[in-house]
Amino acid sequence: MELRHLITLKTIVERGGFKKAAEHLGYAQSSVTTHVQELEEEVGKPLFDRLGKKVVLTHYGQRLLSYAVKIIELHAQALNMDEEPSGDLVIGISESLTIGRVPPILLEYKKSYPKVNLSLKSIENYNVASQLQNGEVDLVLVLEKEDWSLPEIHCEKLTRERMVLISPPEKEDDMRTVLYTERTCSYKSVFDEYLKFKQMEVKESLDFQSIEAIKQCVRSGLGISMVPYFSVKEEIESNKLNGEEVGPEHPAIATFLAYHKDKWLSPSIK
Repeated sequence: MELRHLITLKTIVERGGFKKAAEHLGYAQSSVTTHVQELEEEVGKPLFDRLGKKVVLTHYGQRLLSYAVKIIELHAQALNMDEEPSGDLVIGISESLTIGRVPPILLEYKKSYPKVNLSLKSIENYNVASQLQNGEVDLVLVLEKEDWSLPEIHCEKLTRERMVLISPPEKEDDMRTVLYTERTCSYKSVFDEYLKFKQMEVKESLDFQSIEAIKQCVRSGLGISMVPYFSVKEEIESNKLNGEEVGPEHPAIATFLAYHKDKWLSPSIK
């Protein structure tokens, strides 16, 4: 089983197809196809289902991928012992954390370790485990409920977030519309528990893709929302939004650092 075949397998999954994998690796597409065929012949099972123009990992392909990721990492570990931080580092990050908090940290990292090719990947909270398992990201920074944990994933709580209930600068008489950052967001259950505690009647709810969109809609008087304080600090201080801090006795969310428990912690990750 050749290392290049495993790298090709991993790249096809990360890039979403044979053609994109070939472009990324600098191969002809026929070479990528040959790598997969040789790998399938060696293991005696199909690794992909060819569904028209789309290729999807088979169940066996998913199992082999997890081993391929570990083998590739062990190979990198053997080649880079005792070296200064270098190479690729992919960080999966919740959209909320890119607002205000993370940019200065990333800037400091890039200045300290210029040989590291740092890249960010937007990550959905429900997909954290699979992206770490498949090696799509090396580390993740996510906002989750305080008791968050995942099997086989090292989850380290960095800080408990201050939560605020935000409303328009000029309050409307009827503020019974609540704005969520998607139904799968970790804030939703925390927000709902607080609304229940305050006995606030909810007329309707709307889901949004980002906190930035929510902030603009709250400012315009569309409704109210609950978000981490760091994401609206400037707007509250400049009176563009009203913010009612949620007391520490109520459920909250926290920022977590997570990586797979079997992940080799390279110098760049450390």
